[in-house]
Amino acid sequence: MSTLLAFAAGAFGAAGLVMLVPERRAPRAGERGLRLLLVLASAGRRIRPAGAPRDLRGRIEAAGRPAGLGVREAMAAKVASAVLMGAASLPLAALAPGRLGLLVALSAPAAGFLAPDLWLARVAAERARRVRRDLPALLDLLRVSVEAGGSLPEALRSVGERSGGPLAREWAAVGREVALGVPLAEALGGMEARLPLPEIHALVGALERARRHGAPLAETLAAQARAARFTLARRIRDDAARAGPKIQLVVALLLVPSVLLLVAAALASALLDGSADTLPL
Repeated sequence: MSTLLAFAAGAFGAAGLVMLVPERRAPRAGERGLRLLLVLASAGRRIRPAGAPRDLRGRIEAAGRPAGLGVREAMAAKVASAVLMGAASLPLAALAPGRLGLLVALSAPAAGFLAPDLWLARVAAERARRVRRDLPALLDLLRVSVEAGGSLPEALRSVGERSGGPLAREWAAVGREVALGVPLAEALGGMEARLPLPEIHALVGALERARRHGAPLAETLAAQARAARFTLARRIRDDAARAGPKIQLVVALLLVPSVLLLVAAALASALLDGSADTLPL
């Protein structure tokens, strides 16, 4: 009983600390995760995994295809991670008391199989945050380029090549595709598929309406920049408003119970040993 309580206390404490880690550390963790994922993909190619989920390609595109990662490599990494976690959990499962060992042995491969999906979701969320942050300024630069007399594909390519970030790279890719003969609507649709965000969907729709109805493109871009700034400011306020309750919830539901479970484990150990007169206070 005391071992089970101590194990639960450690799990609660670790989960609480992970949830309180600042998000600004995500890029460095993403780079380490990418290297590990590539190693797992290289090892998993020998296993020949089965068919991939239908939405896996979309999740990889939303994450920016890190290091050219494809569906085959992602599935190989998932299978290799499941095998590795399953093998690593066997000693822990043997030491765990009672049915807890069976639970560890069954849950570890499942956790390993889902770990690459969690990493892709984290990278995609970080990429979306950077896109939302850069969108208003890049829209202003795009408007200036259009007002200077350049066409929309040329302006997208010019702004994209002179700026940094995932959104700038997507704009540069759209400009290059149009220069190679791809229709502008198709190139913008591909960018919208790679950046599945409401702001990008609104931008592509506004550009299509402006082209169809002959509306001034500079005014459309200015309106989109204002809307992007308003949405970004509202999102920042919402994140700030949720930060305090989130910290309180993590402390109340995870960190405090972990301490109480440790105390309960010490009390249970003392009671089971028959030394109730020396209970820790």
